[in-house]
Amino acid sequence: MSTSDVTREGLRGVQPGRDAMIGVAAGRTGGARPSRKQRGERAMVPDAKFTSYYGKPIINPPIWKAPDIAGYFFLGGLSGAASVIGLGASVSGRDALAKASKIGAFGSIALGLVGLVHDLGKPSRFLNMLRVFKPTSPMSVGSWALAAYGPATGVAALCAATGRLPRVGAAATGGAAVIGPFISAYTAALMCNTAVPSWHEGYREMPFVFVGSSATAAGGLGLITAPISEAGPARSAALFGTALELAASQALTKRLGDPLSDPYHKGKSGALLKVSETLAALGAVGSVVGRRSRVAAVASGTALLASSALSRFAIFEAGMTSAHDPQHTVRPQRERSRARRHG
Repeated sequence: MSTSDVTREGLRGVQPGRDAMIGVAAGRTGGARPSRKQRGERAMVPDAKFTSYYGKPIINPPIWKAPDIAGYFFLGGLSGAASVIGLGASVSGRDALAKASKIGAFGSIALGLVGLVHDLGKPSRFLNMLRVFKPTSPMSVGSWALAAYGPATGVAALCAATGRLPRVGAAATGGAAVIGPFISAYTAALMCNTAVPSWHEGYREMPFVFVGSSATAAGGLGLITAPISEAGPARSAALFGTALELAASQALTKRLGDPLSDPYHKGKSGALLKVSETLAALGAVGSVVGRRSRVAAVASGTALLASSALSRFAIFEAGMTSAHDPQHTVRPQRERSRARRHG
């Protein structure tokens, strides 16, 4: 709407920039047709911004709590990888490493289940999830796997600690080692099965990130608890896990691109991931350089455990940040719609 008045003396009350300029050529010289930049057209509508109604999130963020669920992701992954190391150590005659890994696997999954049940509110809700079996649901399959894995790790740890019933202990150790990799990886599928953009779009790489982080943690536990002479498998697991996690994390953020990868680089979650990557690198290098030093082994193992824990909490925080950002939901949808139209 124009605020100027037409009088006998001309226009009065003209405010520069308030009147629309339609089809007015600015700076034309000669008869050449002006380019789009040379035309005097000016956009009267501001560029669209990704926002939502009253600034509310477009999707409902998960109601999970960080100490419980992020802690369970870490402890469950540690337990699953430790069970595999425990089996390998038993077969290769590394009794101290085997005993420490089996006890560590049971202790970590027990603590993780405490956090899981606390988040659910009461134990009966976990039992209710066992009333049905749904192969397409990561939560349903994971619940049944936990119901089998927990007792197996308990029996394996008890037999290793007491030295009794070696055959029963061997069978429980084998069963736990078979289910262990699934326990380490299924939580990634559980996260990516949600509508949280930075989790859901990372479904290809996230299982590798979780498996790598689990191996890093279990290797760190082995370095702390096992004597130097038996720490070889733990060191190998730590090196493998660190390389896999870092490579998968880089592939994930590169494929996601902006803005979905922003939570993995910026803010609280980005800072946690940077610290995690630094600790992982230091722990891996320390485990190799100080392989003959008990002090170096303990320091490296501690750094690797802390790295794995920070990685899980950082990924959890990144998802919560993504769920609250409208453009993380809108932009991928528009890109997929555009791709379908032109595909």
